[in-house]
Amino acid sequence: MADETDVQHLVKQLMAGARPEEGKALLDALMHGQVTTIFEKLKRDERPAVLPVPERVRGFRVRLDLHGAKPPVWRRLELPGDLTLPQVHVAIQAAMGWYDSHLHRFRVSKDRRSPYFATEFDLDEGDEGMPEADVRLDQLLAAKGDELWYEYDFGDGWDHQLVVEAVLDESPATVRCTAGRMACPPEDCGGIWGYDEIAAWVRSGYDDTLLPRSFEDAEHGRDWLPEGWHPDHFDLGEVNESLAIATTEPVDVGGELAELADRLTRRGLTALREVLGRPLSHGPVDLSDAQAASSTETYRTFLDIIGDGVTLTAAGYLRPAVVEEIATRTGIAEWWIGKANREDLTRPVAAIRDTARALGLVSVRSGQLTPTAAARRCAGDPQALLAHIVGRLPLGTKDFDRQAGWMVLAVAGSGTPVEHWHDETADLLYDLGWSHGRDRLSPPPPWSPTFEVLEQLAGAAGARWGEVKGTDLAVAAVARAAIRRT
Repeated sequence: MADETDVQHLVKQLMAGARPEEGKALLDALMHGQVTTIFEKLKRDERPAVLPVPERVRGFRVRLDLHGAKPPVWRRLELPGDLTLPQVHVAIQAAMGWYDSHLHRFRVSKDRRSPYFATEFDLDEGDEGMPEADVRLDQLLAAKGDELWYEYDFGDGWDHQLVVEAVLDESPATVRCTAGRMACPPEDCGGIWGYDEIAAWVRSGYDDTLLPRSFEDAEHGRDWLPEGWHPDHFDLGEVNESLAIATTEPVDVGGELAELADRLTRRGLTALREVLGRPLSHGPVDLSDAQAASSTETYRTFLDIIGDGVTLTAAGYLRPAVVEEIATRTGIAEWWIGKANREDLTRPVAAIRDTARALGLVSVRSGQLTPTAAARRCAGDPQALLAHIVGRLPLGTKDFDRQAGWMVLAVAGSGTPVEHWHDETADLLYDLGWSHGRDRLSPPPPWSPTFEVLEQLAGAAGARWGEVKGTDLAVAAVARAAIRRT
């Protein structure tokens, strides 16, 4: 029950501006002993108190503890004071080792019923409150001993206590971890109690008598755990590497890609932000003449063979002699199985034609495949041809093709090796809500016209399927130019 002072304060709050019928309802509630209910409601509705923005930015050395973990799971961090709460959220996720796959909430008290700051998700759901994006860390912390509470995954209920150990006169340039202990619990393990069971089982060497109740058998448990996970593992270098990746500001993008990135961020999904924050995502967008010539060689060869136009077969295919010449001059014939003289049986040749048409380099008219006006203008100039290609990306009008195109451009532009484009793009599309048609729990095949164009620029014509590997810096620059164009 609230004390007399609390009741008086709450009554004044409730009565301020109340209509007569509201005042009567309040008095009835008080007469029937409902003071505690009213008190708790007002406590929930209160806005957290924040300090004014300080004139000078300082830093904080803080200890971040996972509340209730024994032995303690903790990290010592150095944080700039001007971090916003969403940026602190990103730092906590990276430092602890969470995957940011659940909702979170900051509050100023240990009591989970105390006032909290509203996340983007809360605001999108119609909740009211002080937006966490409007609050800086140094508006909540000012002196040694000050604390902030952070809850992650409302199901498992991971509570974190952040306590100031020292105020730093100079704000650190970046977030960094200086010490810590123990591994982060696995996601979705059932909270502290589930974590304790799993940790004891792993420490025992997977003793069957200690198998956690959540697992069917030892094989199920070991398959479910993150690869190599051990509760006592902590690697300072790994943590700081994760922090560097997570806290680097993403490259500035606009248009559709910015909208997609914002959509994911509001849902607490940061994989695309991470991709756009990689060092190479901030790299140059210009190519040397030699790089431009190498990247566009396949399309320039194709346009040279097409010339002023070639007659198609009655079925709409390239004639065998043309197919054979394309296959020979681009290198396809050196590895393709078969004679490589029929377009319907030589998929790599068809891919060149399809992507050239999607890029607006050729068109079909009166049974002929002819170069477009744009192709005539730039076919002999690799830099001009490259600029035309960049200006057309991503390709497609359907939602999936465009979103898949943006995702592979972001992945390629970050310097991801070609052999990993598929998996990274598929995972990003899954975050956006796309899934495999026959299995809604699996990422979708990420193929798109844009994906195929980037493969052609990376030299797919001259290599066997799947043998284009490594980071192609020229293609990465093309992808960056496309995503920064808007």
